[in-house]
Amino acid sequence: MLKRYSITRLTERELDRILEIETASFGKEAYDRKLFAEYLRKCGDLFLGAWKGRKLCGYMLTRKSADSPRAELISVAVDPSCRGQGVGDALMKSTLRRLAHRRTLRFSLMVKLTNTGARRFYEKYGFTKVRLVRGYYEDNQDAISMARDLPS
Repeated sequence: MLKRYSITRLTERELDRILEIETASFGKEAYDRKLFAEYLRKCGDLFLGAWKGRKLCGYMLTRKSADSPRAELISVAVDPSCRGQGVGDALMKSTLRRLAHRRTLRFSLMVKLTNTGARRFYEKYGFTKVRLVRGYYEDNQDAISMARDLPS
């Protein structure tokens, strides 16, 4: 079976494309270039992109410090023209493998309460609700904190 996407660590060369995907996905709530550049420096080996040929179709950004058994999903976005084609699955599977190699025990994230599609996606990968966080987002919308344990 052919690999559908190649997953690689992203670099500053891809910042423009990352921002295109981010803006198309989150509009006015999109992260800015400066923040992504900072994340590239701090989380580089877990700032992953999904490529189909020469096209960057999506990214997943995860933060994990070397001295902690925990990791946090910061952001994930897929180009609207690539959605429903397994990009998110490829990114999540690669991230989970990389976290397992780093002896990560717990992987957490925040998701908008109203984003049922994203919640279903995370549940498919074993994430469960930890708690409701009122007014978490800049637009004052509520979030759900979700987490999953990883095999030790």
